[in-house]
Amino acid sequence: MPSTELPFVPPATVLPKVAPVRVGEGERLRSVGLPGITLTVRSRPPAREGLPPALYVHGLGGSSQNWSALMEQLESDVDGEAVDLPGFGDSPPPDDGNYSITAHARAVIRFLDASGRGPVHLFGNSLGGAVSTRVAAVRPDLVRTLTLVSPALPEIRVQRTAVPTGLLALPGVAGLFTRFSKDWTAEQRVRGVTALCYGDPGRVSPEGFQQAVEEMERRLQLPYFWDALTRSARGLVNAYTLGGQHALWRQAERVLAPTLLVYGGRDQLVGFRMAQKAARAFRDSRLLTLPEAGHVAMMEYPETVAGAFREFTADKAAMAEGASDGSVGSSDRRDGSVGTSGGGASGGGRDAATASGDGADTTIVGS
Repeated sequence: MPSTELPFVPPATVLPKVAPVRVGEGERLRSVGLPGITLTVRSRPPAREGLPPALYVHGLGGSSQNWSALMEQLESDVDGEAVDLPGFGDSPPPDDGNYSITAHARAVIRFLDASGRGPVHLFGNSLGGAVSTRVAAVRPDLVRTLTLVSPALPEIRVQRTAVPTGLLALPGVAGLFTRFSKDWTAEQRVRGVTALCYGDPGRVSPEGFQQAVEEMERRLQLPYFWDALTRSARGLVNAYTLGGQHALWRQAERVLAPTLLVYGGRDQLVGFRMAQKAARAFRDSRLLTLPEAGHVAMMEYPETVAGAFREFTADKAAMAEGASDGSVGSSDRRDGSVGTSGGGASGGGRDAATASGDGADTTIVGS
């Protein structure tokens, strides 16, 4: 009996020639071979020697390009690298076909161990936020600070707009969707993803939109594209059901690294109401709320997110220095919002500051 499940594409499959991945001005790409995986890593030369290392981890359906705008903003602050998780961007599928949260976290850990760059300022968005949370919980020695943009942590009441993405995890659904959408153009697909992930799709520049269309066309030629997407979605849903020490919220409580949380008020995939729960769960956290942002705030408001990160790390450095010389410093409030965009403060609001109206430079979006 034929199955509606997408076939697994083994790593040995000879891949078709596709257009090269876009490399922005000032960026570099390299391939890193590790046990069981090969990762593509995007980087920008730091503005000067001696800057602390940073690693950026993208979300479901995304790639390292999701971080290009923020990486450029922070090139004078950190020595940044962004990784394509196995099966995404320009990284081939993992040898074992494992796309679970644990497997993605293992890939990040293997890369950090092999590079010897830890501890790093670790950034994660959506799926990458869940992966980064697990990394920070199980390997605190590798993480200096943690910045999570709309992290995909378990929700009891999922937003209606997030249900179709979650349904990808069900056997057969991806096959049905590919047949249903076979006549959709890359431009139609990008418009749909942009509408889902951005608070205001109008912030996407024409040039950025065209680049996203070209990237979508490239991805659709990859025989493992849907397999990687659906198996990663399934891995995320499975992680939501785990209990005990492996539960993501339990692991969030174990994170020792100072954590900056960024939530968008127009996020259609991760509920804005989860911001306060996250601020309570991470023991040393600061919350940035952006009421006009969607799911990818680092792409919509890169200057704002970069500014919050600079303030956050500067405050932490000052507190550490004060502790070392015996002076008394105040700790971050878990429920305080340190920034807003497009309106008044939300969240706790006691540290609120108005965000600037910066724009995104790239639109290779993912959920």
